[in-house]
Amino acid sequence: MDRQAVFNTLAADVARGELAFPTSARVAMKLRQTLEDPECHIEAATRLIQAEPLLAARVVAMANSIAYNRSGREIADVRTAVARLGFRTVRTLAAALIARQLAGIPTDQALRQWASQLWEHTAHVASLAHVLARRITHVDVETALFAGIVHEVAGFYLLSRAQEFPGLLEGDRVEWNEGGAATVGTAILKLLEVPAAVQEGIQAYWDGYLAIPPESLGDTLLLAEHLSPVPSPLQTPPSPDAPPGLPANLDMAIGEDTLSSILEESAAEVASLTGALTF
Repeated sequence: MDRQAVFNTLAADVARGELAFPTSARVAMKLRQTLEDPECHIEAATRLIQAEPLLAARVVAMANSIAYNRSGREIADVRTAVARLGFRTVRTLAAALIARQLAGIPTDQALRQWASQLWEHTAHVASLAHVLARRITHVDVETALFAGIVHEVAGFYLLSRAQEFPGLLEGDRVEWNEGGAATVGTAILKLLEVPAAVQEGIQAYWDGYLAIPPESLGDTLLLAEHLSPVPSPLQTPPSPDAPPGLPANLDMAIGEDTLSSILEESAAEVASLTGALTF
């Protein structure tokens, strides 16, 4: 099978607008567009969120997470949750629903399991990126959270179309990781009108070159990817001979003890964010 030809076909379909969204994802897209309007009022945003129960539940859960609820005061209504989070974070949660819904509901059990694992991986990467942005790379934390949410949109779309191309996901998936994800993902990010800075950060993630010391959005994603306890099912499995732990150059630049300390201190925050992002 010429997998790159398949990836080119998928990207072309996206570019032509042939990307079907479930009802819940369409609601989330409308919400994102509404929140871009500087004249948008919180009441309008609240009504849109309440029209999609799954999104409403995640907005309230995120507002009660450790990262956004430093006071420990739990809330239970969407309007207060939106006020606490701010429109940027709510837009990110809308993007999370869109990304998760891209996979649809595959009829193949193995694909359903892959979609579930890919979302669990995405939630961990986004949560870790949020923490790493604040503690290590010092990029904007909300941008890092958003980039973590959308960095695997191509993978979800691939899973939604995989049954049309028998054998596409067999083997080690090298072609996907060495160009396929970028081919399909670039088209989807453009269709979703993801900001240019985030697209550039995800492109750097696809390129796979981690700067030392890590300081960019791409570095933040790469580091979060490496530290995620749940691997992407679409990643090429590591070599059995690969040493455990951090890459040697990263260990020297940051210090494994320093990074371990940061992650240990932030473990509750990461767990809370990951739970809030679980659709």
